[in-house]
Amino acid sequence: MELSTKYAAVIALIDQANAGDPNSIEYQGESYPKEVLYAKRHLAWALRLQPDAAECLRIAAKTQHICRWESPRSDYPMNRVGYLKWREDLKRFHAKRAGMLMAAAGYDAESIERVQSLNLKKRLKADADCQTLEDALCLTFLELGFDDLIAKYDESKVLSIVQKTAVKMSEAGRALIGTIQFSELGQQILAQL
Repeated sequence: MELSTKYAAVIALIDQANAGDPNSIEYQGESYPKEVLYAKRHLAWALRLQPDAAECLRIAAKTQHICRWESPRSDYPMNRVGYLKWREDLKRFHAKRAGMLMAAAGYDAESIERVQSLNLKKRLKADADCQTLEDALCLTFLELGFDDLIAKYDESKVLSIVQKTAVKMSEAGRALIGTIQFSELGQQILAQL
């Protein structure tokens, strides 16, 4: 699939925005600003699921966590209601930022609206691109955040979170879980699914 010059421009803007992340993460021996790596892995997983993905899905994958550090979880009550409010606010934040960067790169309103709809997960089970995006997000979470989750919570809580994650995924997405290299403890927990 040939990608437009607008696509190259918006990807550069997204990468530039995410490069400001003060948090870093190690991956395959290299250090990255956290959201640069998450955007990279979101896109990689989306392309494994949909190799000919349209530009809008690719952009949505790259912007799903854009500048996430600017809206920290600690700004919300540390309970379920606070968590859910934070997640909803993040969706709107990411969609708005994606739209701004797409407009700066010359995208039309229809394309911007499409990416924002994907960022907001408006039609998760009814829209194949939205499901691909959700699968990519879940796979990235398992790939990059699973060991942190194991360190933070007891095994039963981790198992509950993973079960809830798996329910959101398509069969194709769940099939890719087996391609991720997990720690020994991670493998033991996943074997219980």
